[in-house]
Amino acid sequence: MTPLLELRGVVAGYRGGGDVLRGVDLAVEEGSIACIVGPNGAGKSTVMRLVSGLLAPRAGQVLFAGEPIGGRPPAKIIQAGVVQVPQSQGLFPDMTVRENVLMGAYPLRRDRARVRTNYARVQEIFPIVAERAEDRSGNLSGGQRRMVEFARALMLEPRMVLLDEPSVGLDPKALQGAYESVRRMSEAGRTVLLIEQNVRFGLRLATHGIVMEGGQVRLTGPAEQVLNNPEIADLYFGGSSAHSGAG
Repeated sequence: MTPLLELRGVVAGYRGGGDVLRGVDLAVEEGSIACIVGPNGAGKSTVMRLVSGLLAPRAGQVLFAGEPIGGRPPAKIIQAGVVQVPQSQGLFPDMTVRENVLMGAYPLRRDRARVRTNYARVQEIFPIVAERAEDRSGNLSGGQRRMVEFARALMLEPRMVLLDEPSVGLDPKALQGAYESVRRMSEAGRTVLLIEQNVRFGLRLATHGIVMEGGQVRLTGPAEQVLNNPEIADLYFGGSSAHSGAG
């Protein structure tokens, strides 16, 4: 079975600097929730930028649904079915929840029937979109804003959603809400790739875990096995920190 997303021997870095990724091979199966973890500087964010089109590979291939997307402009990658939810501050605070969510369908604005259908669908997945539709997004809690960001991402009916540290800035109650929201996205048929510093949150949420170090993939496998691997916990997460929730 061909993975939905695949990186083959990818080398990448930033202008004026050396290589951050040094021959990365990874695969994300359709329908899975894959989580990339690892210490700071491992290359997690660089992988995300590659997949979303914000960075082009220096060598190797980035494939989505079997087609090369490495180096394509972000707009083309969105059209291919990949959307990204930024780490934080992704909403326009003076706009209502409804307006923010509809912004996610901007490329579809000429197809009003499709926009209405997609809006109704995300309301079912994330009830807060209907409940707080006319409220300013700036008045929402951190966890509520995250749900609205997820809803907006689904307006384009993506095949894959990229989540950049969705747990950042959330209290324990909001963290549970984010956990359930990502699960709902997955149940709605979306493949999810996230990067996380909160190891326990990310790997307990995921079906598949990927550990990176020094710009390479060190370990990959079922998320529960990765989380409970004592060697990985000692090497990257300070022993018991993988179980305590530290990232």
